[in-house]
Parts: sequence; structure tokens; C-alpha cells
Amino acid sequence: MIKINKQDALNYHQHDQPGKIEVVPTKMLSTQLDLALAYSPGVAEPCKEIANNKDDAYKYTSKGNLVGVISNGTAVLGLGNIGPDASKPVMEGKGVLFKKFAGIDVFDIEINCTDPDEFIRIVRSLEPTFGGINLEDIKAPECFQIETALREQMNIPLMHDDQHGTAIISSAALLNALELVNKDISTIKMVMNGAGAAAISCLKLYLSLGLNVENVVVFDKDGIINADRQDLDPYRTQFITKRNISTLEEAMGGADVFIGLSAGNVLPPEYVKLMAKDPIIFALANPDPEIAYDLAMSIREDLIMATGRSDHPNQVNNVLGFPYIFRGALDVRATEINEAMKLAAVKALAELAKEPVPELVTKAYGDSTITFGKEYLIPKPLDTRLITHVSPAVARAAMESGVARHHIENWDQYEQELMERIGIDQKLMNRIVAQAKKSPKRIVFAEADHIKILKAAQQVLEQKIAHPILLGNQEKIKTIIREHGLDLSEATIIDPTKEETMLEEFAQVLYQKRNRKGMTLLDARQAVLSRNYFGSLMVETNQADALISGLTRDYSKTILPALHVIGVEDGVNRVAGMYIVQTHKSPYFLADTTVNVDPTAEELCDIIGLSAKAVRFFDAEPRMAVLSYSNFGSSRGPIPSKAAEAVKIAKKKYPELIIDGEIQANTAVNKNLLQDHYPFSQLAEKGANTLIFPDLNSGNIAYKLLQEIGGAETIGPILMGMRKPVHILQLGSSTRDIVNMVAIAVVDAQTHSREI
Repeated sequence: MIKINKQDALNYHQHDQPGKIEVVPTKMLSTQLDLALAYSPGVAEPCKEIANNKDDAYKYTSKGNLVGVISNGTAVLGLGNIGPDASKPVMEGKGVLFKKFAGIDVFDIEINCTDPDEFIRIVRSLEPTFGGINLEDIKAPECFQIETALREQMNIPLMHDDQHGTAIISSAALLNALELVNKDISTIKMVMNGAGAAAISCLKLYLSLGLNVENVVVFDKDGIINADRQDLDPYRTQFITKRNISTLEEAMGGADVFIGLSAGNVLPPEYVKLMAKDPIIFALANPDPEIAYDLAMSIREDLIMATGRSDHPNQVNNVLGFPYIFRGALDVRATEINEAMKLAAVKALAELAKEPVPELVTKAYGDSTITFGKEYLIPKPLDTRLITHVSPAVARAAMESGVARHHIENWDQYEQELMERIGIDQKLMNRIVAQAKKSPKRIVFAEADHIKILKAAQQVLEQKIAHPILLGNQEKIKTIIREHGLDLSEATIIDPTKEETMLEEFAQVLYQKRNRKGMTLLDARQAVLSRNYFGSLMVETNQADALISGLTRDYSKTILPALHVIGVEDGVNRVAGMYIVQTHKSPYFLADTTVNVDPTAEELCDIIGLSAKAVRFFDAEPRMAVLSYSNFGSSRGPIPSKAAEAVKIAKKKYPELIIDGEIQANTAVNKNLLQDHYPFSQLAEKGANTLIFPDLNSGNIAYKLLQEIGGAETIGPILMGMRKPVHILQLGSSTRDIVNMVAIAVVDAQTHSREI
């Protein structure tokens, strides 16, 4: 009989620690003990804890990360009342979006019930199961009654997404559209075509943003909503117009905004001409909008338009809202999703659209020119920044409005946890960025006429990581900045070809360094016109603290000027390159991946020393493996012999290092394999985190395969051994890669300044 320890059983079932939101790991279930902990008798321990304190359900079960997507199928997409069975694919799809975009688990529940009171009773009874409820595809007006009752009777966040999702996303788009045309929401005239669940919720949220109800005219399928109508429910009555009009054509005269949540092709083109200057049309019927996008845009050059379709700009897509709203609500254990939380989501979305768009997004949409404006009012659905902008805003609003039962104290940590939930782990770089912010340095960018560099420069300015110095033609750089809506007013722009005094000073410095290596003064004057030489000389003469280059040129051509001007550290015989490979387990440090083609054993020892120093720079203790195709003599050949000799030399030169080899790559990182077969190895306790490759060929192939096929994120290349900070980008690096490299360069410069 297996004896179960109470604390072991509780630990097995625990999902989070008080005050810390964790990504729940997969539970092991491979032994009889695991089975006893997971079920009987071990499961009794968390049951007893929850019986004593219901809130412990969040601690010992998946409740805190579980949302119920619940529908009766009475108003499915554009399909109408197709019933609960036919609605299931939509509910399952919604679950996929919750998981993909916010890491939230979902049970979809389709209820065969159209009676509102019975539906309310059923959903209310499910409260012990879920951390939150997403109501979906329930027809109006029953959806209003159902949501209102459940919000009053339940103590978990609940939202009918068809109402509030559309309201939140369209509100963000509306705020930004009005900003672009310099109109005040309190004075605009609005026409709402449609009076269903989404339309009513949109109007109510617009009113919270400052819309004047007297300036709104609403139409439903039976015509204008006015005092003559005898068929109005309370939800539509509040929007009765006092204007003496009866037709859509009359309402459109002088209207600033048209919102369509009705049916396709119901807005005649000639009505668009009747609208005020700089009109805004959100034609949100799906799949066919109230007026076709191309047709509407051909009528008015001053028109700003949004639709519900992904093949046109400004798609009002609920996926921009519900995953992140529920994420923030769940993470503070909110008792409801209130008006303050919805407005916080609106403002977070509106503000995010004004920030520079990451390359990850522009690549996904095949458009490198995405920038805030008439065709980009709200963020794109594939923008990974949504979770770190919207969810914290919602969580803060819940805390400030008094509906949060759990309070987040460390917002930086929370942001990191949010990224981990969707597979973005930046722990290592977060430490580097935090260190960089303590003392930002002057970073000179040699290729500042490239949009990626300029986007990265704006990001490092906004995050207070560095002070960018941009090299290149000033007019060209300013044009790119203007075209992409960037703000680099605090950056320094230098055109090397126009700086005669600096050019002559730099030529003299370069000549003194290279005159016995075949360089004449004329050669030096020509060389310093190159931005890589110019940037290197700025660093060498202390007019900048670090150089970033290499985005558009081969590595070898980029590094040569830096070697000529700055050179290697004292006591260093050669430079080397390292990549950091971020995996779900931990980071791995790979060297040499960029510089030394076929190092000797002695040269490998130099690379080992440089790598050990670099790994410590990243606050990790190097556990080093010199790789080959052999495990401790299992195969013979020149590569295993070289690796073994390098280890022998390194152990004498660096006796404090944990290092072993020659060893195969899989063996080096697998501590179980090491413990089973090579327990004598220094690496057997934890495995290796630093991999030294026997030649450039194997190192370069390895990191690129891990990057492309393995899906691992890589940081680098990190140039090791330079006398002053110089970092060479990988050809075609993303904006995020560049920002990471800048942070590394800043901390590198901080270290160099301390050493001096």
C-alpha cells in the first residue's frame, strides 16, 4: 500500500501560489504514486481544503483559468436561429481563440433551452466549475435579460461577447477615427442602422465615452425608432429620437458617423454623399457590409471606413477584445466585468494602434507600411502585444473599481507571465532590459535609413533603454520617419558625408592605427565615409558608447571596420560569436556560431574563455560542453581529438569552470542520459547550458536549424572579445531582434565603463 503525504497531495493539485499567477505545468502520471496523488486517496486532501474555503478551488483546480463558452444557438453568426447542435462548431472555434490568444482553457456548452428563466437557472448552477462565463450567440432581447440576471446572481466575470465585444472594439476604432478628423464625440451626429444586441451595447458604450444621445438616430428592420413606434422594448426605447425625420436618407444628411449592425447592402451610395465632411462609416454586417468597401471609398475621398471583414482595412474583430478582457478579469478573480473594465479595454486598444507596429505583424499581413491612420485605426488580431496592453488595463480597472478579489503587485512580473501564456518567454532579456534602463547609453546605428532600425530606435527611446544616434542621409531618414508615423525627435541624426570636421578627425585616428598595415591617409579619408568606419570611430573616440550594424550587409564585411578601429580586448587573441537559444526549459548559449571557421584546440580554448565570460554577463553560471560526434572516446577522429584536447587545455587555464567533452550534443543537455551512462562527468548533475562547437560549420547549422525547424527564439549574434561594445546584427534581423541587441549593447557598455 502506498502512503500518501498530505502536503505532497496538495502540491500535486496546486495550480498557483498566492500572489503569483503561474502557467500551469502538465501533471505527471507515469507511476503508481502519481496515480494515487491525482486520484484516490490523494485527491481527498484538496477536496477537504476547498470544503473549508471555497476560494481554494482557485488554488487546487483549473477553475481560475477556465471559461465556459455557453450558447443556445438562437443567433449564430450570420446564420440566425440554427439551434444548439449546429452552434457547436462556432463555440469550439471560440475556445480555440481563447487558448491561442490568451492561454485560457475553455469548455463549450450548448444548451437546448430557449426559455430565458430556465437558461439563467442552468448557467447559474455552473458557477462552481468556471472562473468566467462567455455567453455567445443568444438572440435579442432575451440576451439582455439573461446577461443582466446572471451578472446579478453570479460572482464570476461574465460577458455576452456579441454585445460587448463589438462595442469595445468599435469604440476604440471610433475614438481613433474621430481623433484623425479632429471631431469631438460629444458633438458628432450618429446614425445607427440596427437595434439588436450588438447595436444597443455599442450605443451604451459610446454614451459612456461622451456621445450625446440627442445626436443619435437609430433604425431597426421596422424603420426609425421614434415616439410613434408602439412595438419598442425598453432596450430600444431609450434611443427614441426627437428629430422630425422618418427615413434613413433624411438621417444621413449632415451625419458624421454611420454605424451598421444590420444587413448587407442596405446603405445606398448616394446617401454617403449626404454625410458631413470627413465622414466615418463602420459597416459591420457580415459577410456583406451595409455598403461595399470599394464602392464607399470611391464615393468620398475623405471617408474613413471599417468593416467586419478581414480583406479590408480596419476589421472590427471581437478577437481583439474577449481573450484579453477575460485574461485580465480571471487574473484578479474579478466578480464581474464592469463598465470600468470595458472602458479600460477600449482605451488600451486605441492607444496600442498609435504605437509602431512590430515586424512580426507586418510580416503576417504582408504589409510593411502599417501605421496609425485612416487604414489602421485598431491593432491587428495577430499582434502579440495585445495581451500585455489590454489584459493589464482590464486587471487594473477591476482592482480600482473594487471588483477584484486578488491584487497584482508586481506588474512587470505579470507582463512576463502573460507572455509566457502565449509562448513568449523573455525572462533573460527582461533582466537585460531592466539593467539597461538603469543607465541608458548612446548607441550609434550605422544603417539608420532602414525602417526596422528606425522602429527599433523609437522603441528603445520609448522604453528608455538607449539614446539612438542615427547615421545616414538626413532627408532620407526624416522621410522614412514621416511616412511611418514615427517619433524620433529625441534621437540624434548625423550624415557622415556632411561632417567635415569629424571626417578629418576620424581619418587621422584611423590612419594612425592602420598606417603600418598598408593604409595611407588618402585611404583613411575614403574609408571614414563608410558608416561602419564612422560609427566605429564614434565609439573609439567616446562620442558614442556602442555600435549596432549588420542588418543589410554580410557579417564579415560589417565586422572588419570595427576590428580595424576598435580591436580586441587586452589579453584576447580573437573574437568569437555566440547565439542564445531560448527554449521552453531554459536558455542555451551556443559558440562559435559566426566568426572562427576551423579553430585549433588552443583557439577553441580561447572561445571557451570568451563564452564563459559572456554567459556570466547574462547572469548564468556556464556549464560547458565541447561538442563532437563522440562521447568520451566512443569514436575516433580529428574532431573528437581536437575537442578533447581543448577541454584538457581549458581545465588547466580555467580550473573553476564546469566543462567536459568531447561529447555529443544530445548527451550534453540530457542530465538523465549523463547520469545513467557518464556519471563521472562534471555535467552529470545538471547537464550543459553552454555548447562549444568544434567549427563554424556545425555551430552555424545548429542554431539556424533550432531557429527555423525547432521554432526556438534566438538572440544574437553576440560578438565576444571586442575592446569596446560592437554588436553585429544577423542579416535581416527583426525589429525585436534589434531592440534585444541594443539592450545587450547598453549593458555591455555599462560593464566596459565600470571596468575603465
